[in-house]
Amino acid sequence: MEQVLNLLLLRFGLLVGGLVVLALLVFAVAVVLRRRGKLGEVRRYAAPAARAVGRRLDARGAARGRGPSRSGGSPAGAALRAAARHLDDDGRGKQERGAGR
Repeated sequence: MEQVLNLLLLRFGLLVGGLVVLALLVFAVAVVLRRRGKLGEVRRYAAPAARAVGRRLDARGAARGRGPSRSGGSPAGAALRAAARHLDDDGRGKQERGAGR
């Protein structure tokens, strides 16, 4: 029993470590793009891609018989739709966008 728990803990640690490394890599790429002034251009390309992937995840969940949930789709699809909204707003909230005009 102890060996199984150790194996599960090791697997969890590797998974979390991989996610941390991935997050650091994404952050480093974002910093480099921002310094070079290309972040806005990448944002324009990433928003439609995130929206399309979110729709595909929702459609795949519905095709597997899960049906639409109360929130309107899968949690992964909802997260990608939120990311697409954030990318469309150029990282600014709606209040900030209208306040400067």
